[in-house]
Amino acid sequence: MSALEPRDADVAISAPQSVDPGIRATGGGHGSAPAKAGPGHPGPGHPGPGDPAPTHSAPRDAADTDGVLGRTYRALSVGIVSVVLLIAFEATAVGTAMPVAARELHGIPLYAFAFSAYFTTSLFAMVLSGQWADRKGPLAPLATGISAFAVGLLLSGGATGMWMFVAGRAVQGLGGGMVIVALYVVVGRAYPERIRPAIMAAFAASWVIPSVVGPLASGTVTEHLGWRWVFVGIPVLIVFPLALALPAIRRMAAGPADEVMGAMPFDRRRIRLALGISAGAGLLQYAGQELDWFSLLPAVVGVALLVPAVRGLLPAGTAVAARGLPSVVLLRGVSAGSFIAAESFVPLMLVTQRGMSPTLAGLSLALGGATWALGSWVQSRPRVEPYRERLLVLGMILVAAAILAAPAVLFPSVPSWTVAVAWGFGCLGMGMVIASTSVMMLKLSAPNEAGANSAALQISDGLSNVLLLAVGGAAFAALGGGAVGAAHGAVEAGATGAHPAAFAAVFLPMSAVALLGAWVATRVRTPAPSH
Repeated sequence: MSALEPRDADVAISAPQSVDPGIRATGGGHGSAPAKAGPGHPGPGHPGPGDPAPTHSAPRDAADTDGVLGRTYRALSVGIVSVVLLIAFEATAVGTAMPVAARELHGIPLYAFAFSAYFTTSLFAMVLSGQWADRKGPLAPLATGISAFAVGLLLSGGATGMWMFVAGRAVQGLGGGMVIVALYVVVGRAYPERIRPAIMAAFAASWVIPSVVGPLASGTVTEHLGWRWVFVGIPVLIVFPLALALPAIRRMAAGPADEVMGAMPFDRRRIRLALGISAGAGLLQYAGQELDWFSLLPAVVGVALLVPAVRGLLPAGTAVAARGLPSVVLLRGVSAGSFIAAESFVPLMLVTQRGMSPTLAGLSLALGGATWALGSWVQSRPRVEPYRERLLVLGMILVAAAILAAPAVLFPSVPSWTVAVAWGFGCLGMGMVIASTSVMMLKLSAPNEAGANSAALQISDGLSNVLLLAVGGAAFAALGGGAVGAAHGAVEAGATGAHPAAFAAVFLPMSAVALLGAWVATRVRTPAPSH
């Protein structure tokens, strides 16, 4: 909980415990237009907290006391968590089927683009979804995003060539970017502040089963039915969460945050900046993979596109860790980028340096799914709320320690299972940090800015991934590790030519970035206003 917001006990005295989805407990939403009345929040002409309770107050009371699976929120919670579950399963399963698809489509040279296409289009979609949700409500971008995600899966699954496969991945990225931002806006509007940490914990928990079952199920389907079924089978499952979530969203979170915002046209400048950040990220990723003199040109163009786009799309002061929302957004990028960049090299390190099979190397990270969910559950406990800043610092220290400990297996005397233990602690820290940054972003956002700030949080997350992966990949290749684009091929072949120093050049800098995140975490709380 930020310093701008009253503690739960104070809220109980000064305002209804279950606020309208568009109103934050920041003193009543100062500086913003009045929001529509919603479940648990009295609209105009209705009694306030100091007035006598009306005789028809039962529904409001139920909303005030219900948890995420209570009668008021059950359909919505099951629906949106199911959406996250499907996205998580796709993310873990598709990676297993991708090498087989690339070989069959004779597209190994385009293998890396099958991943980067998803990322670059999702960055643009995040900004579009944020504006769409702020102006018209999250229902339309969520439905459109889910539909695009399904279409992309079908395109990839039915691809007759690698470029068609890459195009399908790009459409998936458009859908995935829209969905994740729209879901954040739904959480901000439909759930009272007291249970938002719990729904964020449910989002994290929905990754546990896919992280363990996804690769095994995908491998079995790929082996017995073919890789295409991994893609074309998932869209059928989307019908269930749509049937549950969309009616509940229409009832609890539809429409713009306020009438003024709903009448405003889309910000074309931000749309252009979104295109710039997508193109710039893609060019930098390409340059980081090629590592030759010709790659300097796309690298320079990528930076030229990224700098103004980042300045325009992220909150002012993000680059210098200004207190409050800018530091929350920066912390999200620092934590996600350092951790994911390091994690990408863990299986390769175990295979090439310790002789483990690819399956066993991948399963060494499976424990992390459970500890990540545990960390997210910890941050959702009401007793933890006053200490959220300290929890963020602790989480980043755990992440830094895990990244620093992982390359210890480069020494033959260190047991291979050390990585699994270290990564379990690192994922525990990530569960605390990722869920907490999401909760704090919503708390520090005005009702008509929730979409834009959700997009900024996701942009920081995604952009830092590609930038730090590009830096880590360049260092890895420069020290004899081989190109990042060929990493998966090295895993399949069981190559042993990578020099241990190449892995150290990835993990050590990323642990330093994570430690920097521990400092940024001390700046997420804004100072209390003086009276």
